[in-house]
Amino acid sequence: MSAAVRTVLGAALVLAAAPATPQTVDEIVTRLVAARGGRQALASVKTLRMKGRAIAGPGREAIVTREIARPGRIRTEFVFQGTTGVYAWDGKKGWRVSPLDGVFEPAPLPDDAAALAAEQADIEGPLVDWKAKGNKVEVVGKADLPGGPAQELRVTTKSGAVRQVFVDAGTGLIAKTVTKRKFRGHEMEMEIAFSDYKETGGVRFPRTIEAGAKGRPQRLRIVVDEVEVNPKLDEARFAAPR
Repeated sequence: MSAAVRTVLGAALVLAAAPATPQTVDEIVTRLVAARGGRQALASVKTLRMKGRAIAGPGREAIVTREIARPGRIRTEFVFQGTTGVYAWDGKKGWRVSPLDGVFEPAPLPDDAAALAAEQADIEGPLVDWKAKGNKVEVVGKADLPGGPAQELRVTTKSGAVRQVFVDAGTGLIAKTVTKRKFRGHEMEMEIAFSDYKETGGVRFPRTIEAGAKGRPQRLRIVVDEVEVNPKLDEARFAAPR
């Protein structure tokens, strides 16, 4: 074996053994944006309507419609066993009609539900343009998820909410988030898994979402059957009825 060949092989072995350079926040987010469809495609989404089913178990299925409009407006409507519930945020305040909770007339959203609605009204999510949005993002490190390796990020939003975001190492898409939420006065960690991404209007959206409290087996499975990009949405959809 010549000296030149031995040198090349030696360099290859050193490179193979060396640990991969850790990705920075900007590198991870840049890849995420590209995986979703690109910055231009994301920015072109002005309104969004998603329809699907929320399945909590046998015989417990609700029809769900979520509508989002810039800047920061959202309306989520549930139809379950003949009753209709609405949770909405008009960009400044939130309201709800929730017959299953005994709320039959429009009423202000509780603080924790209002904060969640305002957060979900961000079409791109907290990572895209995170600096401009006033968010803080840190790389925690590598993580192993059931679907494969991921990069874990710690995201602190401008409002102070903290969540863990796991970005799939293979696809560059968000695979899971973990965040603390208050539910009926009790704080718990909520895990949300995202999968089955498909493209609509040049942007990839998850078609299957599973949510549940960390450490508990019960899961709410949301199957998104239809995604509409830039549908016409009346502003009155987000405002509380008078």
